Amino acid sequence: MIVEGHLRTDHVHVCIEIPPKYAVSSIVGFLKGKSAIAVARIFGKTKNFTGESFWARGYAISTVGFELDAVKKYIREQEDADEFGRF
Repeated sequence: MIVEGHLRTDHVHVCIEIPPKYAVSSIVGFLKGKSAIAVARIFGKTKNFTGESFWARGYAISTVGFELDAVKKYIREQEDADEFGRF
């Protein structure tokens, strides 16, 4: 389930909840794979990304330690932070 998200022209921040029975890497791989194919189809590409990549390789994850409200606030404030060059 998507908890919070923010889309920019060059990157995406999203906070999702994943049931413990699923491997995080599998879920992230699925989301990145399906979204890359969808974007390729929107822009008229008829074959898969052979030798190309749409998404960066990494992602951040935490199972404990992050306060959910703090993560949601961070995502919501990304547009303002990006405008001033802060990370």
